[in-house]
Amino acid sequence: MYNAKYIRNFSIIAHVDHGKSTLADRIIEHTSAISNRDMKNQVLDNMDIERERGITIKSQAVRLSYTAKDGITYTLNLIDTPGHVDFNYEVSRSLAACEGAVLLVDAAQGVEAQTIANFYLAFENNLEIVPVINKIDLPAADVEGTRAQMEKEFAVDPNDIVLASGKNNIGIADVLEAVIRLIPPPKDNSSLATRALIFDSYYDPFRGAIIIARVFDGTVKKGDKILFMKTGAEHDVEECGTLLLGLKPVKELRSGDVGYIVAGIKNISDVRTGDTITLSNNPSLEALDGYKEVLPMVFAGIFPAEDEDYVALQKALEKLKLNDASLAYQAERSIALGFGYRCGFLGLLHLEIVQERLEREFNLNLVITSPSVEVKLILTSGEEILLDNPADFPEPQNIAKAYEPYINALIIVPSEYLGNIISLCIERRGLQTSLTYIDDKRAEIRFEMPLIEVVYDFYDKLKSVSRGYASFDYDFLDFRESKIDKIDIIVHGDSVDALSFMAHRSNSEMRGRQIIEKLKTLIPRHMFQIPIQAAIGNRIIARENIAALRKNVTAKCYGGDITRKRKLLEKQKEGKKRMKNIGSVAIPQDAFISVLKTTDEK
Repeated sequence: MYNAKYIRNFSIIAHVDHGKSTLADRIIEHTSAISNRDMKNQVLDNMDIERERGITIKSQAVRLSYTAKDGITYTLNLIDTPGHVDFNYEVSRSLAACEGAVLLVDAAQGVEAQTIANFYLAFENNLEIVPVINKIDLPAADVEGTRAQMEKEFAVDPNDIVLASGKNNIGIADVLEAVIRLIPPPKDNSSLATRALIFDSYYDPFRGAIIIARVFDGTVKKGDKILFMKTGAEHDVEECGTLLLGLKPVKELRSGDVGYIVAGIKNISDVRTGDTITLSNNPSLEALDGYKEVLPMVFAGIFPAEDEDYVALQKALEKLKLNDASLAYQAERSIALGFGYRCGFLGLLHLEIVQERLEREFNLNLVITSPSVEVKLILTSGEEILLDNPADFPEPQNIAKAYEPYINALIIVPSEYLGNIISLCIERRGLQTSLTYIDDKRAEIRFEMPLIEVVYDFYDKLKSVSRGYASFDYDFLDFRESKIDKIDIIVHGDSVDALSFMAHRSNSEMRGRQIIEKLKTLIPRHMFQIPIQAAIGNRIIARENIAALRKNVTAKCYGGDITRKRKLLEKQKEGKKRMKNIGSVAIPQDAFISVLKTTDEK
C-alpha cells in the first residue's frame, strides 16, 4: 500500500575512491534486492569504461525495500553518484531528486576537496546529511581524526556519524537506520496536478528515449498523455516503472517516486534534462526549478576519421547528449579535418570519456583536436566576442583587449607537500587566497588560477609533486584581462587549423617550440623535406625540418665518370622539387593530441 512517509530518496556522495560504489553494493545485498548469483562488484556501474577505470561516470538509480528495526518496510530510492570533479553536474542533478544524502568519507584519507564540494551541493539543495566514515577496518584508518574533520568542516553532530566498511560489510544496517531516521520522507502531493523532474535519460533503439524522473506532484501511469513544459512536446505513456538493474513496470508512479517513463519518443530533441513533465489534460501552471545551465570549461573539435561517418557522428552525439546532459556541441568545419563538431566538456577526463564512449558504443573512428578554453576578446571595432576555437582567433592588430577565464581552485594536501603545491600554483600564475589547516596533518589551500594553465597537465603535476596525496576541485570564477596569443602550426607551408592553440604570452613561445619538436618525431618522413613552423601572427617563433627519404639512385653506377653520378643526383633533385610542390603531408592522429603532452617531455 502506497504511503509517502515510508519512502526515502537519497544519494551517496563522496570524493573519488572513497567507496561509494562498494557501499551501494552492500546496501543492495543487505536489502536482498538481487540474488547472490547476479551480484558483482560495482553492480550499479553498467559501463565497461566504469569497470575498467574503477570510477563512476553515470548516476544510477535503484529502488530497494528495507524492513527497519521498527518492523516497518520502507521504500528506498538510492542514487549512486560519481566523485570526480568532471562529473559534478551528474551529482547536482541527482541531488535535486532527493531529500537527503549519505556523505561518505574514507577513514584513511579524511575529508578531501570533492567531499567539501559535494557537501555544499547538498547544502544548496537543502538536503539532510547522513555522515558516514567508511573503510574503518583499514590499518591506516584514523577514525577519530576523520570524525573531528567532519565535525569541523560540515558542523555535523558527532553522535550522528555512522562507522562502516563497505568492503567487509560492517555497519551497513546502521547506515540504513540512519537514512530512515535522519532523512525526511517526501511530501504526499498525489492530489496535485502532475509534475515530474527529468534528471536523466538514455536512448533505446527499439523503444526510443527512456526518461528517468522524480515525481514531485500527482501521478503518472500508462495511457496518460504527458506534456514536456519546456519543449511543448506531447506523448502517450506506454509504460512506467521503477529501476533495479533494469526496468520493472508498475501500474503508476506516485508523488515521491523515482522511476522511468517510456513514451515511444523517437525525436530526441523533445527530451531535455531538467524539464518538467505534466499531464496534457490537467497541466500544472508552474514548472519545477530544473537545473542551472551547465557551463563547459574545455572545448575540442571532434571529427570523423572518414568523411562518410559525419552523419553517424551527428546521430551518436544526439544520443549521447540524451545520456550526458553536460555535453555541448555544434557543427564546425576544419580545413585540415573537414566537417565535424566543436564540443564543450566539463574537463579533460570528461573529454576522454566522451571520446571512448563514441568510439565504443557507436563504433566510430575519431580525430580529436587539442583542447582549449573560452576567451573573451574586445576588438578594435568595439565588438565583444566569446571564442573557444583557436582557428577563429582574429589577427593580433585587431584585438584591443583579451580576457581569460579564472577558476577558484580548492586543494587539500598533507602539510609536508604544502611548499611544493604552492610553488606549482604560483608557477601556473595562481594567486593564493587562503590557507587553513584541517588538522595537524593536512591543509586546505584556495587559489585563483587561469583555467588555461589547468587544462593541460596541471592535475598530473599536482599528483606528481604530492605523491598522489593532493585532492583538487574547482569552479568558474570570472574573466580577467590577460595577454593571449594564438600559435599557428604551419606544416609544409600550410597552416593546420586543427593544431593551432591559445596560450598566455609568457609561455607561448616555449609551448610553440615544444610542439614543433614533438611533431618532428610524430609526422613520418616523406619523399621530400617538410618544414614545420610555429608562428604568432606573421612572426615565426620556431622551426624544424623533417628530412626527406632518399633513394640511392647512384647504386647502379659501378665506376665510370663522376659526371654520370652528378647527372643522376641532379635529376633526383629536380624530381624532389616537383614533388615538394604537389605533395601533401599525411599528419597522424597522435599529432593532434600532442599539444596536450608537451611539458617536460623529451
